Amino acid sequence: MEILWMLIVGGIIGWLASLITGRDVPGGIIGNIIAGFIGAWLGGLIFGDWGPVVGGFAIIPAIIGSIILVLIISFILRKVGKRGNQTHHDHA
Repeated sequence: MEILWMLIVGGIIGWLASLITGRDVPGGIIGNIIAGFIGAWLGGLIFGDWGPVVGGFAIIPAIIGSIILVLIISFILRKVGKRGNQTHHDHA
């Protein structure tokens, strides 16, 4: 039951990060869960574990870390997409 709770909270954290940034996380619900877990880890590394803890996550650093992660992923996907479009136009 604890793992299920962690998955739910991780998914909510990833979903909140995508709402705050206005960018979708690739992979839907699974992507949100992964972004929540990685974002919580990243936020803990950068900001430490402080504030309220829900489902094993320090919520505030986890959300901030997830926002950073979503922005990084969005930036990378945009750059890769532009590079792919340039290559496609060169061959046309």
